[in-house]
Amino acid sequence: MEIDKSQQSKDSVFFRDGVRRVDFVLSYIDDKDGERKQERRREYEANLEKAGLELETEDKSESEDGKTYFLKIHAPWEVLATYADVLKIKVPFKANDIPNHTEIPMNWLSTPFRLPDHIMHPEPDFFTAPFNKSKSDFFLIDDKETFFPPSTRNRIVYYILARCPYYKGDHGDKDKKGIKRLLNNGTYTSAFPLHDCRYWTRSRDLNCESERYNLYKYWARFLCFFKEQPLNLIRKYYGEKIGIYFAWLGFYTEMLFFAAVVGVICFIYGLLTYSENEWSYEICSEEIGGKIVMCPLCDKKCGYWKLNSTCNSSWQSHLFDNVGTVFFAIFMGIWVTLFLEFWKRRQARLEYEWDLVDFEEEQQQLQLRPEYETKCTNRRLNRITQEMEPYLPITSKCARTCLSGATVLFWISLIIACIIGVIAYRLAVYAAFASIMKDSPTNNLQVVGSLITPQLATSVTASCINFVIIMILNLMYERVAIWITDMEIPKTHLEYENKLTVKMFLFQFVNYYSSCFYVAFFKGKFVGYPGDYAYMFGSHLRNEECDPGGCLIELTTQLVIVMTGKQVWGNIQEALVPWLMNWWGSRRSRSHPESLYSRWEQDHDLQSFGQLGLFYEYLEMVIQFGFITLFVASFPLAPLLALFNNIIEIRVDAWKFTTQFRRPVAAKAHSIGAWAEILSGVAVLSVVTNAFIVAFTSDMIPRLVYMYAYSSDSGISMKGYINDSLSVFNISEIPDRSRPEDGENPSWFNSSITTCRYRDYRYPPGHEKQYSHTMKFWHILAAKLAFIIIMEHVVFLVKFFVAWMIPDVPSEVKARIKRERYLVQEYLHNYEVEKLKMQLSQNGHSECTCTPMIYPSLTKHEVLSECL
Repeated sequence: MEIDKSQQSKDSVFFRDGVRRVDFVLSYIDDKDGERKQERRREYEANLEKAGLELETEDKSESEDGKTYFLKIHAPWEVLATYADVLKIKVPFKANDIPNHTEIPMNWLSTPFRLPDHIMHPEPDFFTAPFNKSKSDFFLIDDKETFFPPSTRNRIVYYILARCPYYKGDHGDKDKKGIKRLLNNGTYTSAFPLHDCRYWTRSRDLNCESERYNLYKYWARFLCFFKEQPLNLIRKYYGEKIGIYFAWLGFYTEMLFFAAVVGVICFIYGLLTYSENEWSYEICSEEIGGKIVMCPLCDKKCGYWKLNSTCNSSWQSHLFDNVGTVFFAIFMGIWVTLFLEFWKRRQARLEYEWDLVDFEEEQQQLQLRPEYETKCTNRRLNRITQEMEPYLPITSKCARTCLSGATVLFWISLIIACIIGVIAYRLAVYAAFASIMKDSPTNNLQVVGSLITPQLATSVTASCINFVIIMILNLMYERVAIWITDMEIPKTHLEYENKLTVKMFLFQFVNYYSSCFYVAFFKGKFVGYPGDYAYMFGSHLRNEECDPGGCLIELTTQLVIVMTGKQVWGNIQEALVPWLMNWWGSRRSRSHPESLYSRWEQDHDLQSFGQLGLFYEYLEMVIQFGFITLFVASFPLAPLLALFNNIIEIRVDAWKFTTQFRRPVAAKAHSIGAWAEILSGVAVLSVVTNAFIVAFTSDMIPRLVYMYAYSSDSGISMKGYINDSLSVFNISEIPDRSRPEDGENPSWFNSSITTCRYRDYRYPPGHEKQYSHTMKFWHILAAKLAFIIIMEHVVFLVKFFVAWMIPDVPSEVKARIKRERYLVQEYLHNYEVEKLKMQLSQNGHSECTCTPMIYPSLTKHEVLSECL
C-alpha cells in the first residue's frame, strides 16, 4: 500500500510503498518530437515487466529541473533467485567453522593504523556454494528481501537491462536490445544504481544501510591516509572488481615503502661520498679542468669551451651515478619479483575470501557481451553447453584483427615520429642555447651561467615539450584504441578489457618511455669524432653529445619531469574535473531545499562511472610502475615520489568514487586481469634496461676499469681519470662545416691553442692509428658487456629462485578451498537424502532410515537406491 509522498523521506531508496527497494534507476526527458523514443520506452518497459521486474515512474513535475522523468526498478525475489541461478552467484549455506589461527607478530604496533572491527568485517564468514533456485531451502536465507546485498541486486538487474529487447513482438528488429543502445540513441539519458545515503551523514531511513557514509568517514577522507583500507566493505558496496583494484593499489603502495627506503639510503650514500668524488674535483680544478679545451659541441654556432664549465653538472651527476646505484638496480630487480609473488598470494587469499575461485570460467561461458550477441548473426552449437550461440566467422575475425594491427602500428609510428621531432628540436635548439650562453659557462663567473648550461637548458625544454606532446597524443589515441577494440567484437567483457589493455599499454609505453629510451641508449652513442661527425637528416643536424659527466643526469631530468608531471596532472585532473562538473551540473538544485532533492536526483547529478573507468586507474599505476623499474638506476628517489603519489592517489580515488561518481554497477573479477602479465613483462625488461643504463649510460664501468687497470697512481685511485678519458684532436683538421663561425669563440681562445679534447678513447694525431679506437676502448666495452651478462644472470637467478620458493597460493588457503568443496558435496548429499525421505514419507512409504553415515563407502545414488 502506498504511503503519502509527503511523509516519505526524499533520501529514501525505496518505492512509494516504503517496502520495495529501488535496485536501478533510468532517467529520460520526454521530448515533443520524440515519438520514436516514446515507442521504444513503452516496448522496453513492457518487456522489463514481462521479465518480472517491477517499475515505478516519478513524474517530471516531481524533479528539480521540471523535465526529467525517473523510472525506478525493483527486482522481486523470484527474479533475483532465477538470475542468481543463471549467473551462478555464490551464497552462504553454512557458517565457517574453521578456526583462524593467523596471528600477526607484534600486533600492537599496527593499532594506530587499524579501523574499527565493524568497518573491517561487515559480515560474518560463511562457506558458500553457487545458488540453485530449486534448492533454495539448502541455503541460509533469513530474509528474502535482504538475502542478496544491493551490489548483487544491481548486478542482476543490469544483466537483465543489457539483454532486454525494445522491439515489439516478433515483427521488429531482434538486434535492437539492451540499455546501452538506448542510452546511445538518447531514449534514456542515464542508467545507474543508487547510493544508499548521502556521504556526509547517515541515512534517515532505518531500513537502509549507511555504507556510503562509513566509506567516506573511514576511507575517503585524506586525514585517513595512514589507515588501512576497509576492503571487505569496499567489495560489499562496489563489487569485487573495484575491491580488487584497491587491494592491489594498497599492496603496491605498501611494497613501495621498502623500495623508497632503500632508494633514500642510496641517495644519502651519494651525498655522504660527495667529497670523495675525485673526478669532479679534477673537472672543477683550474689546474686541470680549467686548462682542458674541449671541441665544439655543435657546428658553426658552438665555440670551444673549457671543461670546468661543467663543474656543477658533474657534482649533480655523482648523486645518482655511484656504486650505490648499481646496488639499487640489483635490489629493484629482486624487489619486483617479491612484489609480484607476494601479490599472487594476496590475490589468492582474496579469491577465496570473496568467493572468486573458478570465477573466470563462469564469466567466459555465461556472460557474453550484448554487443557480441547483437553483431554476430551467425549461430553454432556450443560443444560444452550443447546450446546454439552466436559466433564470429574466422574470416571476419582475421580481417578485423589485421585491420586492428595495422591501425596500432600506424599510431605507434606516429608517436615515434613525434619523438623524432623532439630529438630534432634538441639538435636544432642546442646551437641557439650555446650561442646565447657562450659567455657565461666558459667564463664560469656568473651564477646563472654556471648552473644552467646549454645541455641542461636543452634537456629541460625538450622534456617539457615532450610531456605536452604526450598529453595531446593521449587524448587522441584513447578514442582510437576503443574504436578498434569495438571493431574486433570481443566475445566477453574480460576479453574486451584484455584486448583494450594491450593496445593502450603499447601506446602508452611508446608515448611515455620512448624519450627516456633515447636519452638512455642513443644520445651520445653515435656521435663520431671531430673529423668525422655523425649527422641526422642528412648533413643538417649533428647528433647530440653527452656531457663529460655522462648522460645519466639528463636521463634523470627527463624521468623526473615526465613522471612527476604525469602524476601531478593526473591527480589534479582526477580530483578537480569531476568536482567542477558536478558543481556546474547541480547549480539549479542548490537553490532548492534539501527536503525536495530526492536520492535519485542527487545521484543523477553526479558523474557517470563508465565501464572503462577502472581501466584508466590501472593504466596510470602501471605506467608509473614502468618509470620506477625501467629507469630506476638513473634516479633512486623515483620509488619515494611514487610512494607519496600513491598515498594521495588512494584517497583521491576513494573520495572520487564515494562523493563525485554515481554508484557503479557491481562487477566480479578474480584478478587484475591482463595487467598481471604486463607487470611481469615490465619486470623482466627492467632488469635488462637497468643493466644497460649502468653499463652504457653511466660512467661507472669506465671508472672501475680505470681504477683497477689503468690508474697511474700507486694503489687504487681515480687521479688522472678525466685526462685519461678524453681524446685529443688537431684543431686544424676540423672540417669547415664544423668549424665555429667568427665571433662564436670565447675571448680566451687564441691561435696558440692547437688541439681540443673530446669524449672518447681514440689515438691522438700523429699516431700511426690516429683517431681509431684504442685498446682501452675495447677493454671498457668488454667490461660493459661482461657486467650486463653477470648482472642479468645474477638477478634472474635470484628472481627465479624467489619465485620458486614462494608458492602462489598459501597452504592454508588451499586447505580451506578443499574443505569448502568437500562440505558442499557432503551437505548437498545429505540434503538430497533428507529431501527424498520427506517425499517417501509424504507418499505413504515407511520412514527411510538409510543415511550416508550407514553407507559411507557408497555414492549418493547408491545410498538412495539402497534406501528404496
